[in-house]
Amino acid sequence: MKTPRYLLATAALAATVACTTTSDAPRAAAGASPQFRVDASWPKPLPNNWILGQVSGLAVDSRDHVWILHRPLSILKEELSAAQTPPLSKCCIAAPAVIEFDPAGNVVQAWGGAGSGYDWPKNEHGMHVDSEGYVWIGANDPADNQVLKFTRDGKFVMQIGKAGKSEGSNSKVQLGRPAHMAVDTAANEVYIADGYGNRRVGVFDAKTGAYKRHWGAYGAAPNDDKMPRYDPSSPPSKFFNNAVHCVALSRDGLVYVCDRAHNRIQVFQKSGAFVREFFVEPQTRAGNTTAEIAFSPDARQSFMYIADGPNGEVQVLTRTDGKPVGSFGRRGRMAGEFSSLHNIATDSKGNVYTAEAGPGRRVQKFVPVRD
Repeated sequence: MKTPRYLLATAALAATVACTTTSDAPRAAAGASPQFRVDASWPKPLPNNWILGQVSGLAVDSRDHVWILHRPLSILKEELSAAQTPPLSKCCIAAPAVIEFDPAGNVVQAWGGAGSGYDWPKNEHGMHVDSEGYVWIGANDPADNQVLKFTRDGKFVMQIGKAGKSEGSNSKVQLGRPAHMAVDTAANEVYIADGYGNRRVGVFDAKTGAYKRHWGAYGAAPNDDKMPRYDPSSPPSKFFNNAVHCVALSRDGLVYVCDRAHNRIQVFQKSGAFVREFFVEPQTRAGNTTAEIAFSPDARQSFMYIADGPNGEVQVLTRTDGKPVGSFGRRGRMAGEFSSLHNIATDSKGNVYTAEAGPGRRVQKFVPVRD
């Protein structure tokens, strides 16, 4: 079954609302702690009477095109009145799961769903567009233990793992509700944050899917035993917990991993050797302050932007030492606010993009405020 594509664009413009960091930290690298304003005109209104469900994946490609992955099955029936037989009202119908936007916010194409030769997720989660333009998709339903690879126009290329039963965090053939991925094109390797079921980083051949290596917290073997809830008064856990939610590769060859439940980022060599860890808003007892990480686009990638869902903020940290230097946003539903902040990405111009799952169901753009 061929996946549908839509080459469409729309035009609309709205107001821009200000939003800046709250820090007066000293200037670092190319300037002060980054400041941003929300661009409420981005993206343009969706075409074809489309509506989004929970947005659970976000990526920016080499052309500064923005990609999102959302969950059509999360859309409420009453929101799909136009899709009923007969239609109950003029709006709306579910958008395809994968949507590509150009830098201006126009829809370029959209595709996704069941097809021949692969297991489309029951619950879409996490995406990555590599430097060659391939689109990678993760999944986190209890039966979703696979990562999918497509061409940019939705042609299926490869699947790692399979739907069905997980085999645990030390399996060499099966995944466990994989949350996110990042590709090292030069080494031909894909790093998988594996995930909601497993508690590890898994590394596989990016062209064949063959297993190469894996590790857990501190570079040790992962452990699938039941873990206590996060408690900031307790010593740091020796193990990852659900979920190992993101993985990102820096230009200087380091691997950054989101241990979301423990409010921390752990940093590794590509071999899996542990380098350091840092905590983000560690007193947040709800956990989950480290949903995803993105780097500033300057040559040294001086800053990290962390999607902090429980506090409804993007945390800004220096990459060398994890020192907090600012934040922006707050919990809410207005432009520049966040409800279920889930994903974050940056483009080459320093714009920050965010995606919201849960009740948020949207993507937003934040533009740097220049001196």
